[in-house]
Amino acid sequence: SKVLNTLNLGGNKIGPSGAKAMADALSVNRVLKMLRLGANNIGDAGAIAVADALKGNVSATTLGLGDNNIGPKGAKAVAEALKVNGVL
Repeated sequence: SKVLNTLNLGGNKIGPSGAKAMADALSVNRVLKMLRLGANNIGDAGAIAVADALKGNVSATTLGLGDNNIGPKGAKAVAEALKVNGVL
């Protein structure tokens, strides 16, 4: 069987709500290794949602969040998630 291990949604204008939807999926996904969400204008709200999902995700080894208008609150949430995520 084939599994999706790389997902690149860069530049798709998913915004914060799309990032929250991806975070919901990421929190239960156990096979995705690489997620690229760059240039989607997810902002702090989207970054916080992704960060929360990363706390329990054990498969993702690469995450791209560049060019998303993430401010201090979102960056802090991602940094805190990285402290508890053992694979990123």
